Formats: sequence, structure tokens, C-alpha cells
Amino acid sequence: MRSHHLSGKLIPVEYAERLSVPLRWWAHATMLLISFFLVLAVVDALSGLVIACIVAAVGVCMAGALMQFGSARIEVADGELRAGRAHIPLALLGETTPLDPEAARRLAGVEADARAFLLLRPYLKRAVKVTVSDPADPTPYWLVATRHPQRLAKVLNSVSETTGGQ
Repeated sequence: MRSHHLSGKLIPVEYAERLSVPLRWWAHATMLLISFFLVLAVVDALSGLVIACIVAAVGVCMAGALMQFGSARIEVADGELRAGRAHIPLALLGETTPLDPEAARRLAGVEADARAFLLLRPYLKRAVKVTVSDPADPTPYWLVATRHPQRLAKVLNSVSETTGGQ
């Protein structure tokens, strides 16, 4: 079990995952940047410095977009489940179910509930369904994409059992 500092106190982290974009996306962005450079290089009206500045600016924007898209975190710590910017107390959670790619696709698509909270990424095919047991919350469940659905479900179900969330 890892831990981190929050407001000067040590908080145990039961589960932590960052949903970073896959390496192939960085490779595709690099190839796109090289193609962009080659297209601009054949334009006689632009100097090498202008081309370099344009390509560098596009590269910085692409890198920023990939890092921002991959900055979502899933964390179980300090009595809460955090998924991206959303958080919910563990005591308000019911059963957590790990989903294979087909079940995750169905639950995010044709079987989706419009009131559900979704944290999905197109490069992650597996997810967990976390039932919300708070009667005052209109959200029936959270659908959270993860690389480790079995591990996240195990942590959430064990924590939920100890807090009485089920």
C-alpha cells in the first residue's frame, strides 16, 4: 500500500492509476509533426526559422493535449474514490463489478443509463461498474475505464465491505 501527503498528513492509498495515453499515440503525434514539417519545408516563401517556430508550436500544443487527456487519475484513498475530478465517499458505494471489453462497450453504449458518471478513454477497453448506494444521489453507477479492473474491483469491494457500503 502506498501513501501520499495531503495537508501535511500521510494518507494511505489503497489503489492509484493514471490513465495516460498509450505510447503509440505519442508515435502517431511525432509522425504527424514530421509530416507537417515536411509539408512546410517545401514552401519556398517560409524561412527555416519560421518553419521551426511553427512546428515547435504545433508540437507543444500536441504534447499538451496528449498530457491533458492522459492526466486523469483513479485513486482509492482517504475514504474516497476519485476518478478524474469527481470523488465520492466509499461509504456511499455498493458493489463493484469488473467488466470485460464487451460488457464495458455495452454499458457505455446501448445499455447505458444517461444519469451514470462515466470516466472512459478510447484506448482502454476494460472498466469497472461501481454502484452508488446513496438514495439521495441520482447517479445509479460510475463506469470507470481502467487497465486493472479486477484489482480495482477487489479494492473497492473490500473497502466497501468494511465501511458497510453494500
